[in-house]
Amino acid sequence: MASVTVTDLVKVYGRDIAVRGINFEIPDKSLVVFVGPSGCGKSTTLRMIAGLESISHGELRLDGQLVNNVPSRDRGVAMVFQSYALYPHMSVRQNLEFSLKLEKLPRSEIEARVSHAVSVLQIGDYLDRKPSQLSGGQRQRVAMGRAICREPKVFLFDEPLSNLDAKLRNHMRAEIKRLQRRLQVTTIYVTHDQIEAMTLADIIVVMRNGIIEQTGSPLEVFERPANKFVAGFIGSPQMNFFDGTVEIADGTRYFTNPHMRVPIDDERFGDGLAQGKAITAGFRPEDIVPHGHGVEPKSAVEVRTKVDITEMLGNETLLFSALGDREFISRMQQPRMIDPGETMAFDFNVERMHLFDVETGSSIRAA
Repeated sequence: MASVTVTDLVKVYGRDIAVRGINFEIPDKSLVVFVGPSGCGKSTTLRMIAGLESISHGELRLDGQLVNNVPSRDRGVAMVFQSYALYPHMSVRQNLEFSLKLEKLPRSEIEARVSHAVSVLQIGDYLDRKPSQLSGGQRQRVAMGRAICREPKVFLFDEPLSNLDAKLRNHMRAEIKRLQRRLQVTTIYVTHDQIEAMTLADIIVVMRNGIIEQTGSPLEVFERPANKFVAGFIGSPQMNFFDGTVEIADGTRYFTNPHMRVPIDDERFGDGLAQGKAITAGFRPEDIVPHGHGVEPKSAVEVRTKVDITEMLGNETLLFSALGDREFISRMQQPRMIDPGETMAFDFNVERMHLFDVETGSSIRAA
């Protein structure tokens, strides 16, 4: 197995900088998910680790060894692509064996590795089929099996579930997590889907515009986002944001705008917020409770407004409302029928409020 260390990694295409001097260290046997919007540099980073893209600047080390100029086949990595990348004219068995034959391994070794992969992924029933005779989920299993056969130090997954339907994606997420736990192989997984990131990762790396915005456990990134971008990207539905200013009255600080006045806890946010400072308040949908339809917060500010539309999800309903020109989403944990235009009271959970600097977007917290 192996750790992965990246120092000042840069990738330049002509005049475009795709990756802008990023640094990270991936511990041995961990499952790390790179997540971010399209074009943020996550797949480019993965391809540099795989050796499929050259490194413009910086260092890449696998288990301490510098591998910038080591060919892909000699790095001890195996990649699973979004497109599966199976040979259409070969059977499943032949696809599994192909890279091992190129390495000129003994026949007994090839058979042992293939047998192990088949057993782990339970694909023995379609070893003689061609890829065209398989479902999307079966093809993905074969692609994973081919990676397992190589017995790599590092698994690399490039958006492997994008082509699958929602139900199968959920199933394959669990399969990948079980597989990684069983094999104990360092795994780097790239996705634009933050739900995949939250459910799979030991460590999440959030990227935007070629830089790393935050690295941490799923819970840490969700509970303590480094900035407004991370707060809005991680979480489904995303965090609601409201612009306002700091008001100080009778020794207490408040977030205030024309629609709400929320006390600011100096222990959480520090005592350095000046009167009139422009800030943004963030509340996740689950922290805006329709009055009487969920667990009432211990400390709350009540706001009354009309419900525009609803989304019924079975065990909960999402309510779309607005304060002025700013739409917000709340969760109703005890669903009932809502009439369009119905006015409701919403309890904003003061203890769960996030604050962000308007100019920098950085999260505001006590030191």
